[in-house]
Formats: sequence, structure tokens, C-alpha cells
Amino acid sequence: MKILLYLSITFFLIFTTACSNTKIKALLTNPTVEQNIQVFSTQNSNDALSPQTIEEAFGSLGLSVLANNDMNIPFKKYFHNTHYKVYNLAIFMHNELSFRLIKKYPSFGALTPLTMSIYTKNDKIYIATLNLHGMARSAHIPINDPDLIAYAQIIQKALQKALPKGSFEKLNLQQTHKDELLGLSFTKKVDFGNKNTEEYIEDFEAELETELEPLGFLLPNFTNIKEELFTKYNYNAYDFYHTYSLCKFDVIYSVSKFHPEAGAWAPCSFYLYKKKGEDVMHIGFLSVENWITTLNIKDETSIKSLREAQEMIVNIINNTNN
Repeated sequence: MKILLYLSITFFLIFTTACSNTKIKALLTNPTVEQNIQVFSTQNSNDALSPQTIEEAFGSLGLSVLANNDMNIPFKKYFHNTHYKVYNLAIFMHNELSFRLIKKYPSFGALTPLTMSIYTKNDKIYIATLNLHGMARSAHIPINDPDLIAYAQIIQKALQKALPKGSFEKLNLQQTHKDELLGLSFTKKVDFGNKNTEEYIEDFEAELETELEPLGFLLPNFTNIKEELFTKYNYNAYDFYHTYSLCKFDVIYSVSKFHPEAGAWAPCSFYLYKKKGEDVMHIGFLSVENWITTLNIKDETSIKSLREAQEMIVNIINNTNN
């Protein structure tokens, strides 16, 4: 009897695991499953589809588009040239799923909000986003997490609604990250002095912005996660939790020439949070090595500019102290 019970339990666990894996694969039935990004495209010779129609499609499924920036404007202004007729970097987020994931995995702030590039080439329009594998690996979240699967699924639904006759591009980018978590994280001792929590974080972030902007960094979006998500869902574990979207337009200009799909990683999300009862602030963002190792970037100029931009951010964080 014990042997039969043991065999029954073993069979059940094997069967459950197989079903779970099958479900994950079913959600990712596209040629980019082994990649970290997915590129969805369709014919658009009449220009009926645009960044604006894509934004509307995403919004209709609960994916709020927080910014949808035409990068050709700064490209023309500063470089007098563009690589594509349309090149937009958009920032989007699903509120409830973002809340659930950050509650379980605070480092998911590095993907809150998510990003996508929208571009045109040869009478086709393309959307590039991270896929389930890319989100799981980069944020160090189990790939079978139900909320992460739901997020990946709703993104795919949005892609299909935005480009109704679209399909996934077959990507053959050599992945060299070896499933490593390529993120940067920092902790800073918090000393409020005579300031309250709000004054402290406002002064700290003002110092960061003052240092970043003269170096050519754009901050196209700021999200007060505590106010916009935690308060809505009656969650009170943090003194503050903020995310910024960071972009350096000269970097994305050079990278996007050969890798327009780089918008799946840019603008990058940069998080700052402090939990109640702790005396340290946590800061983090994804390393540019994610770009290099998932897009198979070989252009040395692009690699150099990515690493230099990251070094600037790291130096600013290490030297910011208020």
C-alpha cells in the first residue's frame, strides 16, 4: 500500500510539472521562445497602423502606455539623421500585475514599467518587447510564476490586437548571458536628520536628476509606485517606492541603427525603495549587459557607449548623499 501511495504521489507530481511546462510553452508559441525578446510585425504599406493606434490597442487591454516618444525628433535635432521612418520608444504597465509581482519580488521594479520599440522598415511595422523568458531571467523570477505568465500572455494579446494580421519574427540572436541575472543593485544608509520621509526622498531624487540631466540622460517617466499601486491595493509595507525611466538618446541612436529591437530594454527602469522598519534604501536597475548579451551586439561603438552610460549612472549613485 505504501509503495502504491508513493508511486501515485510521484506520478501526480510528474504530471503536474508536465502540465505546468506545457502551459508555459503554450503561452509562448512563437519562434522567439528561446530568446529574451519578441518582435511582432505586419505589413503596413498604407500607414494605417502607427504608434498611436498601437497605444490604443494596448490601453484597451489594461496596459497603460505612460509615454510614447517619437525618438526621430531628438535624432533629427542632434544628429541630423534618422534610421527609420518611424522609431518610437514607449513605456507601458499593467497596474494589478505589476503590484502583485513587486509585492512578491521587489526587484521587479527594474521592469516597472516595461518598454517597447515601435518602428517601420520595408513597408512593415514592428513592435519589440521582452518575452516571458526575458522578464523571468532579468528580474530573477521563476518562469512559472502565474502573475508573470499572465503578464506575458496579456502582452501577446496586445501585440495581436495592435497588429491584427501580424506574426512573430524568427530571431536568431545568439544569447550569451547564460541565464545570469544581469542587474545592478545598491543600498544606502538612510539618515533622515531633521527631514521627514517625503522631504528626504524628494531631495535625494532632485540631486540624482541634477547630476543625470547635464550628461544627456532623459527621464521620460516617473512612477510613484507607493501612491499609484500600493495605496490602491491597501498595501503599506514601504515608506516609499519610486521608479524612473532613464534613456540616453545618443546611446539609443547608435544602438538602434543595427538593433531597433533595443527598445525592449530601453528606456530602462530604475527603482528606489525603502521598506518600513529598515534603515537602508534599495536602488537598482538592469545592467546594459542585458542589451549586449541578448541582442548579440558586436558594434564596438555601441558597446562602449552603453557601458560608459552605465558607469555614469553608477558613479552618480555612489556619490549621491544627502
